[in-house]
Amino acid sequence: MSNPTIVQHFVERITANVEQVILGKREAIHQTLLALLCEGHLLIEDVPGLGKTMLARSIARSIGCTFSRIQFTPDMLPSDVTGVSVYNQKTQEFEFRPGPIFAQIVLADEINRATPKTQAALLEVMEERQVTVDGETYIMQKPFLVLATQNPIEYEGTFPLPEAQVDRFIMRIHLGYPDRGHEIAILESQSDHHPIEDIQQVVTVEELRAAQEAVKQIYVDEQVKGYIVSVTASTREHPEVYLGASPRGSLALYKTSRAFAAVQGRDYVIPDDVKALAIPTLAHRIIISPSARIKSVSPDTIVRETLDAISVPGARARVTTG
Repeated sequence: MSNPTIVQHFVERITANVEQVILGKREAIHQTLLALLCEGHLLIEDVPGLGKTMLARSIARSIGCTFSRIQFTPDMLPSDVTGVSVYNQKTQEFEFRPGPIFAQIVLADEINRATPKTQAALLEVMEERQVTVDGETYIMQKPFLVLATQNPIEYEGTFPLPEAQVDRFIMRIHLGYPDRGHEIAILESQSDHHPIEDIQQVVTVEELRAAQEAVKQIYVDEQVKGYIVSVTASTREHPEVYLGASPRGSLALYKTSRAFAAVQGRDYVIPDDVKALAIPTLAHRIIISPSARIKSVSPDTIVRETLDAISVPGARARVTTG
């Protein structure tokens, strides 16, 4: 079985399973799976009630992974996330009691309601896949994916995520409201019981790892690599931008483009793959200048203008000799 076929079968099975619960949001499901295939973390920005928790739970059940949900609040402490060492009087030793972050798929719900100190508790675990408490380091079990949700920044009682943390999310997506037909279908599907209860495991963790390795084998031509870097670098030079996308943004675009190509059934990346993932991977890393904010210029607009301004290279498919 070719590398793209492995990835396609993996995505198709999970998508069909998750769509029993999340109706009319195939693109959002695929983007979530792209993050999983790239071993990255996902930021979902939307208003409450659109199925963000159900999306995370459905994917966890589909793969047979452990799932944990952390509801962030302003009074939450870092130890409420990572865990704490407790003194055991019987053994007369300190024992580590792991926090809710110790799961394979973690839903960090309303992350921007927590204080910056508690948000920072996620930095090490997201980047290094490990937690350090009282000098002891604990390695996270693979796969490890953080799905963080946040309400729009304009909502009261929220703390904007620091740039260093936002940069650690490989993509930011929006679920959006369902259309009329799908919203009626939601009413009907949940009239007796919630369809999440019917979700069964359809792939194994081993198949996930095989798909992740297959993505790493997708070919990216030198011209396409240059195109990725040009797109990212141009966000730093835009006159309306205070801070552009970092090199981590280029890497995110590189990884997600490979995964996207594999889902499309190709073993090589084309510029259209880069264009399709540019906004989800780069826009949340861009900080707009104060003057641009007054004019209601959005990061998405900056990325679109960047894509329009950069010439698309002629990608060469890899030629294999028998």
